[in-house]
Amino acid sequence: MNDPFKIVGIQELPAAPVLRPKWYQGKPILSMVLLGLIVLGCLFCQLIMTKDPTYMNLMDYNQAPNGTYLFGTDTMGRDIFSMIWYGGRISLFIGFFSTAISTAIAIVFGAVSGCAPPWLDTLLMRLTDIILSIPGLLLTILILAILGQANVLTISIVIGLTSWTSIAKVVRTEVQQIRNSEYVLASRCMGGGFFHILWHHLTPNFISSIMFMVVMNIRSAIVAESTLSFMGLGLPLEIISWGSMLSLSEKALLTNSWWIILIPGFFLVLTLMCVTNIGNYLRKSSNRSQSNL
Repeated sequence: MNDPFKIVGIQELPAAPVLRPKWYQGKPILSMVLLGLIVLGCLFCQLIMTKDPTYMNLMDYNQAPNGTYLFGTDTMGRDIFSMIWYGGRISLFIGFFSTAISTAIAIVFGAVSGCAPPWLDTLLMRLTDIILSIPGLLLTILILAILGQANVLTISIVIGLTSWTSIAKVVRTEVQQIRNSEYVLASRCMGGGFFHILWHHLTPNFISSIMFMVVMNIRSAIVAESTLSFMGLGLPLEIISWGSMLSLSEKALLTNSWWIILIPGFFLVLTLMCVTNIGNYLRKSSNRSQSNL
């Protein structure tokens, strides 16, 4: 039955949903922008530094943030604003370089284990489990004690040598699933060597599965360097990094110089949070792509 009454005039329509561009949905844009700004600031620190970060002006030590020293000075009179950007290059270099080392070891080791006979695969995985059972920081300290004086390269190499096991186990599982694929067998029949097959056929198929672990390894490497420096076992004070800046926290607490701890800690935590958000996004993207297969 038709309604004899008809509503005329302006009718209130439901609000249209706000559609975001597909490229924006779910992506940690803010984390990417902040991390990009920090990386660019560290790379081009010569353009924004107001003072020489290594110069010790003992007349102006423990100065609170002011117009001359934007972030104040530390217990040795060094400008913290300049040290943040100058030392950030060291921390980021250690994070990226050690991650590159650990990723290369993990890919080769995991691929060898995934393609090996069962007895060799079991032996390699037991070795991986033994290394994984040892606390990474303790193993890093042990190797650094054997090598002697710590510097940027030795710390990067040691952290890389002690942080590849988790990625290797994932690579091994992925390689076992795709090693008998037709394109892998065809490449092997045509004379392709192990590294040729690994680079051209295996790695492109499992790189998305380990990418979030690679990103999280960058975070772990930065944390490891900061922890070692905070404990006095990492970089010496003359080599400026966020970790070596935090190693002055004990003296800062005694003199109530909060900026010596807060400002480097803020940049360190902000960087770690951005890397963590990006890593979580890569993990969710990898899980969605695998569930759609």
